[in-house]
Amino acid sequence: MTRRVLQLLIGLPLYGVGDALMIAAGFGLDPWTVFAQGLSVRTGIGIGWITNIVGLLVLLLWIPLRQRPGAGTIANILLVGTAIQVTLTVLPPIHGLVPRILIFIAGLLAVALASGLYIGSRFGPGPRDGLMTGMNARLGWPIWVSRLTVEVTVLAVGWLLGGTVGIGTVVFAATIGPLVHLALPFFDTSRRRSERPVTAPTGLASSGPA
Repeated sequence: MTRRVLQLLIGLPLYGVGDALMIAAGFGLDPWTVFAQGLSVRTGIGIGWITNIVGLLVLLLWIPLRQRPGAGTIANILLVGTAIQVTLTVLPPIHGLVPRILIFIAGLLAVALASGLYIGSRFGPGPRDGLMTGMNARLGWPIWVSRLTVEVTVLAVGWLLGGTVGIGTVVFAATIGPLVHLALPFFDTSRRRSERPVTAPTGLASSGPA
């Protein structure tokens, strides 16, 4: 239990730090962060605080889907966006192509490592992950259809609101799954790992703060 709690409390803030580094790099973001950034541009509220608010609103959608949040779900809403906001506040401006590329790579790797930590702790899915699994359970939609529908929608809306879509969006989408797949076996706390296959995240880890 101690290890699981530590993984959760380290993984979620680290995810926010990684997300903030990619935001600062300016090459493009995952769909949910594009959405949060677009709302931040329009409202003037910090993107980290918007991330927390969006997570809470998404959690409300669990009610008709009859999903039950875990401790990890609540911690996700409270910690990821807060870590994003704090990191962006203290992070100095990044200039130059090479430093921006390095910062983006560091952020991507941090998100992958953080995903392995918090998913491996098995304290429940993030609000965005739960939305997609809930759609699968209640509506009968395959996970990939639920994910594609939701993420294309939030990406388009976020872009229209002013969020950053670019090469970083494509790189994140193409690499985060394999990177998380590599990280998860090191942090899976399941006692019967061979009987409980670890799956890549369907929302926060693969496409934004789950």
